[in-house]
Amino acid sequence: MSEENKNIIRRLIAEGWNARNFAVIDELCSATFTMHDPSAPHLANGPEAAKAYIGALVAAFPDLHMQVHDLLGEADRVSLRWSAEGTHQGEFNGIPPTNNRVCVSGQAIYRIANGKIEEDWIIVDTYGMLQQLGVIPG
Repeated sequence: MSEENKNIIRRLIAEGWNARNFAVIDELCSATFTMHDPSAPHLANGPEAAKAYIGALVAAFPDLHMQVHDLLGEADRVSLRWSAEGTHQGEFNGIPPTNNRVCVSGQAIYRIANGKIEEDWIIVDTYGMLQQLGVIPG
């Protein structure tokens, strides 16, 4: 089960994030999928919310690419340590484009049930990203 669950997350990153195939999100996430992200506390639920979340980031960083560093599975949970690089070319949370290249790291824990992602908990180095964008002092 753990390997199957890890493959779901591999597909989410490779196909959903990196290949921009948002249709795969409908396949991988449950209808009640819930995201928990302290930097975006008012997220809606479901695959459409996940597509909007990823879409907003891709709009701000069109060349965004995620890399998987660690992927660990146990029972119904998968833990992911990742980094993402991209160039800030669109508005991001009210910040106009800076054309700065950023590299951000983070971790996520996913809960999977019946072959679908039900929940994720995301921690991102938002402070480091804002420094790289030049919004706050380095």
